[in-house]
Amino acid sequence: MEDKIALVTGASRGIGAAIASHLAAQGCQVVGTATSADGAAKISEQLAGKGHGVVMQLQDSGSIADAVAEVNDRYGMPTILVNNAGITRDNLLLRMSAEEWGAVMNTNLTGTFLTTKAVIRGMVKARFGRIVNVGSVVASTGNAGQSNYVASKAGLEGFTRSLAHELASRNITVNCVAPGFVETDMTAALSEAQTAAMLDRVPLARMGRVDDIAAAVVYLAGEGGGYITGQTLHVNGGLFMA
Repeated sequence: MEDKIALVTGASRGIGAAIASHLAAQGCQVVGTATSADGAAKISEQLAGKGHGVVMQLQDSGSIADAVAEVNDRYGMPTILVNNAGITRDNLLLRMSAEEWGAVMNTNLTGTFLTTKAVIRGMVKARFGRIVNVGSVVASTGNAGQSNYVASKAGLEGFTRSLAHELASRNITVNCVAPGFVETDMTAALSEAQTAAMLDRVPLARMGRVDDIAAAVVYLAGEGGGYITGQTLHVNGGLFMA
């Protein structure tokens, strides 16, 4: 993957930071996005000369255009895109506000659409591209209190399959990686009882690690994943078996 240019959204921490680091270790020049200048600086520090961080707001098409233009001016157009950034606004549907619904859909799904649209022309011109969308196991299982998040991630899988059909003739693959329960800041806030209840449902009896997800993304973005497109790769310890 030497000299490939990769754009990873939501790369300041957790799964996104691990993906950016793994891609950099494979020789990619990596640009990671964050929603703040501090987050972008953190990405630059983590990449240690193998890329840098930029500020990008997924709900703002102008911000996305500016960030992609900055990448293009500095390195060239990315031929690897990892749509990782996402948010949650959990609530039962009876109590969920239109703002909670819209914020999640606009970031997780529309933001992915806008970011992908901003880079695919360069991939088509290069006749090469790897797009990996980070979904979630809940797109397949559902989850109470997350109808907005689940809908956005299920939509992401449909988006993946449709775009794979559109871009295959240009040697561009489009896939989705769906993590299960992963050790992140979010799961670290769970109580011992909540964590135990989650692990009871996982045949491998452990939480996933961010490196587990990053390894799957790197595989699909690399040469080994060149004949895989339109697929959802579940990385969940057996929590869901398709």
